[in-house]
Amino acid sequence: MKKKSNFLENFVHGIFLLLGLITVGCVLLITVYLVVSGIPAIREIGIVDFLFGDTWESAAAEPQYGILPFILTSIYGTAGAIALGVPVGFLTAVYLAKMAPKRVKEVMGQAVSMLAGIPSVVYGLVGMMVLVPGIRKLFNIPDGASLFAAIIVLAIMILPSIIKMSVTALEAVPKEYEDASLALGATPEETYFRVSVPAAKSGIAAAVVLGVGRAIGEAMAVMMVAGNAANMPDSLFQSVRFLTTAVASEMAYSSGLQRQALFSIALVLFLFIMLINAVLNFFLKGEKK
Repeated sequence: MKKKSNFLENFVHGIFLLLGLITVGCVLLITVYLVVSGIPAIREIGIVDFLFGDTWESAAAEPQYGILPFILTSIYGTAGAIALGVPVGFLTAVYLAKMAPKRVKEVMGQAVSMLAGIPSVVYGLVGMMVLVPGIRKLFNIPDGASLFAAIIVLAIMILPSIIKMSVTALEAVPKEYEDASLALGATPEETYFRVSVPAAKSGIAAAVVLGVGRAIGEAMAVMMVAGNAANMPDSLFQSVRFLTTAVASEMAYSSGLQRQALFSIALVLFLFIMLINAVLNFFLKGEKK
């Protein structure tokens, strides 16, 4: 019986190890594929012209492949979505985890879960039919499809990730911390924001980074509300194109250098995501120390 138990345990460990290696292998394969497919275009165009060029004209007689407008648009759009979405998501999470009555928490929790399950194309469709005309009328501009519309849509899309992970982190804080704070004379609100939140800040930071990854990696919704024009993001109300939408909108009919340039954009986007994960891991290691 002992030999059978050891064999079964080793077998299960082997399966877990194999699954872990498969996951790592998939990441390595994706990395290698993007590098092999993207480097030739960067080599031919020139890394400075590619990364800092402000003109993208892939269909012109003399094509130009500068992706600085896409990079800045992705950065501005993600930063704006985080600036709008994080405070709302964080305060909602604190309310649900610590203040809301049980019935309200159940209803709002189900609503947040439903919000997370809505496909991105539905967000884009609602934004295109409701938000874009509303922005056009409210600000009296020719077209409401703009960076501002994309920021609002992205801010709404990242809310479920931020709320759910933050609630989980706050609920994992030992109740003894809060009891000690209340026993020392602190109000419940002071306890939540000065004791519970600092104790859960690693989980909240992970939720924010997950929201950043969702925002910077979204394509369909922002394509439908941002105008999908390769302009520099000089104004909130200008039609723009993100890194993701640049790949999604041209990959189907691209060929030659244009196709290679699109793979190079995907490589840049992949490196952004890897950088975000590296920053998160560094932050979490610092918290543990």
